[in-house]
Amino acid sequence: MDRDSIECWLTDMDGVLVKENNPLPGAAELLAQWRQAEIPYLVLTNNSIYTARDLSARLRSNGLDVPESKIWTSAMATADFLSNQVEHGTAYVVGEAGLTTAIHEAGFIMTEKDPDFVVVGETHSYSFEAITKAIRLIDGGSRFIVTNPDATGPSPEGVLPATGAIAALITKATNRDPYVVGKPNPMMFRSALNQIGAHSMSTAMIGDRMDTDIIAGMEAGMHTVLVLSGISTAEDVRRFPFRPNEIVNGVHDLLDVPLDQRGTLGPDVTGSA
Repeated sequence: MDRDSIECWLTDMDGVLVKENNPLPGAAELLAQWRQAEIPYLVLTNNSIYTARDLSARLRSNGLDVPESKIWTSAMATADFLSNQVEHGTAYVVGEAGLTTAIHEAGFIMTEKDPDFVVVGETHSYSFEAITKAIRLIDGGSRFIVTNPDATGPSPEGVLPATGAIAALITKATNRDPYVVGKPNPMMFRSALNQIGAHSMSTAMIGDRMDTDIIAGMEAGMHTVLVLSGISTAEDVRRFPFRPNEIVNGVHDLLDVPLDQRGTLGPDVTGSA
């Protein structure tokens, strides 16, 4: 599949559209290009802390127009997965509003008494009491679900322990491995494709990480585009036994009209007739 046959797009957010809360070159223009051509797309993130509305507002403050309906988080993918497993089930949730809201909207009841699932996601402050409760519920038979496998996250002071690190603690205590919904599980991409009625054979995935975005996109059967504006470098690519379909410097390389040819016409110029 070449780029001309692509009808829909999925894209990662951090390292692709934004970096350290700043929009990357070409991000606003690419979003405008898709919007004007009425191309279906979703912006994906493994971050389960924030709701789609929160993320939409954050992107807007950075100059990027992404409606909440165009955002798909690991929390939303997890809620979608759970609703397909048990209708109107119960869950004990360790996480923030992005996760609790998504699971509530999927029709689940939050409970600490014999829940169907224990769901662990990202949070600003992991509670020893909450983790202990999760361990005991899993020991008691609740199924163990994790939104994403990321072991650490960034902060101005340095790395922070993230969902994967806390999940490892719970696994060690329970001898139970979780089912992880977010990237690199292609399950997240398949649920995103369903949201926009897309087929993997005519959809591309843009990402900045070989070990999550690209491998999951490949396993989901999509055209994959690695941008070198985030985590993975051209040198990193050589270490992996698989390759993206395309490697570009950044999303500006995906524009119909290159940035340096736009003059003062602004981001809404796509070169469309």
